[in-house]
Amino acid sequence: MAAAGPAPSRPVACVFDAYGTLFDIATPAELCREALGNAAAALTALWRRKQLEYTWLRSLMGHHADFSTVTADALDAALAALSIEPGALRQRLLDSYLALDVYPEVPLALERLRVSRLPLLILSNGTPSMLEAVCARAGIAASFEAMLSVEAVGVFKPHPSVYRLATDRLGCAPADIAFVSSNGWDVAGAASFGFRTIWVNRAANPVERLPGTPDAEIADLSHLPGLLSCGENA
Repeated sequence: MAAAGPAPSRPVACVFDAYGTLFDIATPAELCREALGNAAAALTALWRRKQLEYTWLRSLMGHHADFSTVTADALDAALAALSIEPGALRQRLLDSYLALDVYPEVPLALERLRVSRLPLLILSNGTPSMLEAVCARAGIAASFEAMLSVEAVGVFKPHPSVYRLATDRLGCAPADIAFVSSNGWDVAGAASFGFRTIWVNRAANPVERLPGTPDAEIADLSHLPGLLSCGENA
């Protein structure tokens, strides 16, 4: 999939979603495939769906819990729905969430962006400790000048107060920020807030029918430096 077109000018900073964008959320089930067998893919999909549903529902209900708690609750729901006995497997899966693999193109893409001196940040549902752990394990922590967590506002994406964390940190207008996410609903929320949005559409999904549409669409992050005019000689 080719990029839809370059952003009109160089942004002040590039802000990344974490899970599914930088980090492969299929990692835990793959690491436990010998125990899960043919249920690995189903568990990955259902765990992620329940995880997101719980963030949205808790935000609507006004009952915030941090992403670590939500992730564990979602896993319990998925295991029960698939009739998988938790046992020691549950903790192995949760521990693996702190050691997710990055997608193969991520390190080089981040390096090219860093060489161009474009400030990079993470804006995530993850807790600060979750983000620090997964970035350190992947060896990409030094790429980011800040890791912004929804815990600062006590509500999950796509609430506007979450995206405002980035504009407050950078002291700029929303349109000055390039926001990168693989999650269509996250792109919609960020676009609605006013960010320039880049959708990493790894699965070639259709655009979400929500307010806010992506300004550009790429198949993976290898296309991002060129899209932001951050080539090798930038």
